[in-house]
Amino acid sequence: MPESTHPEADAAAEASTNFIHLIIDRDIAEDKYQGKPVQTRFPPEPNGYLHIGHAKAICLNFSTAEKYGGACNLRFDDTNPVKEDTEYVDSIEEDVRWLGFKWTGLYFASDYFDTMYECALKLIRNGKAFVDDLSADEIRAYRGTLTEPGRESPHRTRGAEENLRLFEEMRASRYADGEKVLRAKIDMASPNINLRDPVLYRIARAEHHNTGNQWCIYPMYDYAHPIEDAIEGITHSICTLEFEDHRPLYDWVLEATEWPLPPRQIEFARLNLTDTVMSKRYLKALVENGGVEGWDDPRMPTIAGIRRRGYTPEAIRDFCERIGVSKSNSTVDIALLEHCAREDLKPKVESRNVVVDPVKVVITNYPAGGGEEVRVENNKDDPAMGTRALPFSGELYIDGADFMEVPEKKYFRLFPGNEVRFKGAYFVKCNEVCKDEAGAVTELRCTYDPETKSGGGPEPRKVKGTIHWVDAKTAVKIQIRYYGHLMLEGENGEPALNPDSLIEKEGWAEPALAGAKPGERFQFFRHGYYIADETLTNESSKVFNEIVGLKSSWK
Repeated sequence: MPESTHPEADAAAEASTNFIHLIIDRDIAEDKYQGKPVQTRFPPEPNGYLHIGHAKAICLNFSTAEKYGGACNLRFDDTNPVKEDTEYVDSIEEDVRWLGFKWTGLYFASDYFDTMYECALKLIRNGKAFVDDLSADEIRAYRGTLTEPGRESPHRTRGAEENLRLFEEMRASRYADGEKVLRAKIDMASPNINLRDPVLYRIARAEHHNTGNQWCIYPMYDYAHPIEDAIEGITHSICTLEFEDHRPLYDWVLEATEWPLPPRQIEFARLNLTDTVMSKRYLKALVENGGVEGWDDPRMPTIAGIRRRGYTPEAIRDFCERIGVSKSNSTVDIALLEHCAREDLKPKVESRNVVVDPVKVVITNYPAGGGEEVRVENNKDDPAMGTRALPFSGELYIDGADFMEVPEKKYFRLFPGNEVRFKGAYFVKCNEVCKDEAGAVTELRCTYDPETKSGGGPEPRKVKGTIHWVDAKTAVKIQIRYYGHLMLEGENGEPALNPDSLIEKEGWAEPALAGAKPGERFQFFRHGYYIADETLTNESSKVFNEIVGLKSSWK
């Protein structure tokens, strides 16, 4: 590869938060693409569902095109029919739309199979490709190592006419899978192993999701990808860092097949998150062996899982913007992703009272058979979101964590002899703890001060604690799903499924949640942010996924 003619600019680009845009700025200034608008693409292989790492690539490609007034295509690199499926195509389209992006063109690598075949014939005629009879294991053995050059195949010297005939016979299904391959003729002594006569085509008798059984030979990714970019007029082919060593082959294919204004490949560091496995192969295994409910299990780092978990597209895009674009691999704290979700939801969603591990409170001096409504704000940070009415009576439930018979130091919630405010209602004092024969608390007998109703004037005294509650007679039962990290580190350092990654509990909620619709989000007061599960919630059953807690650990 030629040395850069702009080392200073390259150094500045490396140090930039988004060095890719600096490179594009330079290309525009030099009119490298002769006035042509910036054209990018997002090119996933449809062999699984996309994960949060792909979200970074989606945001980068589409936002870059938007920044420069250009265009971005969605293209499926479907060159391996054995692993690909229309289910994955549909899910990827849904993910891109959900993130808020619109593609300029929707394409498949398989749309270009005829062109790729013609390019292969050109390589053969020009003495730059040959048909090889070596097996995959033999090719691997001939390739050499990082410190030793490879050896040329004994079939490398075949003439163009023989190679053309053999390649056409490969297409005509004259040979078994693996019996022959088409290889580039580059340099078996190259220090870059990717240039040691790489395979360009292999035989694979498998029905293709897009072309059916029209082909029995399929191009390899490293050969197909640059041709796809060139056909679509891509100016900047943005890839993750593992393709950096493949760039010389990318450039070789474009030069050897004689494409004008070839695209420029730029690599960036892929996203790594703490406590998160993002190997598509590993995630697929979890789905297939039943370790999770499916690709959209809310514990999964897939975009489908994150969406069902309750994250918003705005939070994901904010996260991708905050982490920036780098040339160096690093790991991002997952707490930042949670912080972005929390910051996005905070001004948007209404609050609801929900208690778990409930403790019954009986207010002994409340009028017998009486009840009333009190008003509480829907969002304490936004008065414009108004208030709502909550039923209040002499029998209530509070959160199990809000009572302690023998309080710890600086515990300001309810305990014998202590008085707290019930949010939006009155001061309530615990006078007696009732237990069953096993010693479990059955109810707290309390009194309230009717002069302390919220909003009723100045308080006669101060209390240090405020807790939430629900009315026992009108509370509705809901199911709450709490999520931990999906994977833990096993004994030998390998990832292992976390047995506590899903914990389900019953909760008691204020009556309004009886009407919650699938996909609706709420803040459970003093708990966190939750979404009515889109799959499990219906008229008779309300199932809520924890999106993120209220407390942030990200600094």
